[in-house]
Amino acid sequence: MTKKSFPSSAGEMFQDYFAGGREDSYKKRDLIDARARRIFENTALACSMDAYPFQAPLSTRSGPVVEMDGHRMLMLSSYDYLGLIGNPRVDEAAIAAIRKYGTGTGGARLLTGTLDLHRELEEAVANFKGTEAAITYTSGYAANLAVISALFGPADRVILDALSHRSLMDACRLAGVPVQTFAHNDPASLREQLQKETGANRTLIVSDGVFSMDGDIGCLPDLIALKKEFGCFLLIDESHASGVLGKHGRGTDEHFGVSTDDVDIWTGSLAKAIPASGGFVAVSKRLAIFLQHASAPFIFSGAMSAPVAAAACEAFNILREDPERVACLHSSAIFLREGLQSLGYDTGLSQTAVIPVMLHDDAKTALFARKLRDYGILVSPVMFPAVAQGTARLRLCVTAAHTREHLHFALDVFEKMRSE
Repeated sequence: MTKKSFPSSAGEMFQDYFAGGREDSYKKRDLIDARARRIFENTALACSMDAYPFQAPLSTRSGPVVEMDGHRMLMLSSYDYLGLIGNPRVDEAAIAAIRKYGTGTGGARLLTGTLDLHRELEEAVANFKGTEAAITYTSGYAANLAVISALFGPADRVILDALSHRSLMDACRLAGVPVQTFAHNDPASLREQLQKETGANRTLIVSDGVFSMDGDIGCLPDLIALKKEFGCFLLIDESHASGVLGKHGRGTDEHFGVSTDDVDIWTGSLAKAIPASGGFVAVSKRLAIFLQHASAPFIFSGAMSAPVAAAACEAFNILREDPERVACLHSSAIFLREGLQSLGYDTGLSQTAVIPVMLHDDAKTALFARKLRDYGILVSPVMFPAVAQGTARLRLCVTAAHTREHLHFALDVFEKMRSE
């Protein structure tokens, strides 16, 4: 195992912006005020140590092995859970769509931007989730903003799991809806919040299916039971669960064996296990019709491009035909997680292909990721404010394309890092 000296991405990204002593102003009337101080100070520190860990530019497609700065690297933080990026069928579907439709749509979905491909994709999503209908958006983030802001407002309330994705909190801010949180995956805490009398017209409970930072699974059966008991509505974000949970990869409902209809709103991403971009909302036909005419991203944003829609459609076809990819993913995730645990690493709450390595300290985490790069491994460090202070971690993501050789190599490097 040879250790090399790979450059960080800071030199190319920022050139000499952070070189030398800069005296920046953070006055309250400045465009960049005091809230930005931490960002600039931490970035400057990372650059001074050649340890800036983000925005590493790849010169090849993502996959188990990528190329960066002319060097081959093992990628261990890609969301490509099913290993479908670069799949010939997916690529050919996208290429054929470009030849037929071009690269843009020329309009928003409600107006002139809808293609028959969008209808095909939405039918595929609805069939995948077992709902009457589905709507697609240009990102999973936009999907969450769309559905919450269209349905809820100041007279209602939303109760979120404390570790719900940032897009869900931002959606509530956009809607102006009052927000309560319950302790992560804690039904007793949710019950306590539900029992608080707020005078709200309607209550929406929100949780992730798989939590993106910790890799654990939402307590869906408990959420459904409480939703029914208190007469609430329930939204589950399946971004990291679709293609990952359940024998056929259908998500959290298949994992627990519960009815899809027990959840009012399913949202998710088409940029993770599905190797495209975009997001979806899977709902009843009535709700889909409403969102087509009331959700701002559907009305006012340019439609998803044809090659993206075609790629996503073909990926759903592959997943339907080859569910063994899901079993392969599960097996590899268990192998890496248990291997890391045997070396003494804390993998937090992980139950899925998202495997945090808890290091707690921000600086230690950034430097660890930097050293892994010198061994030829790309791993994302996750630090405050993406996670709470004191909970910094490396976020590893296993894919169905990782071989045992890839994972053995990773474990060998992590073992060597312990001795260093």
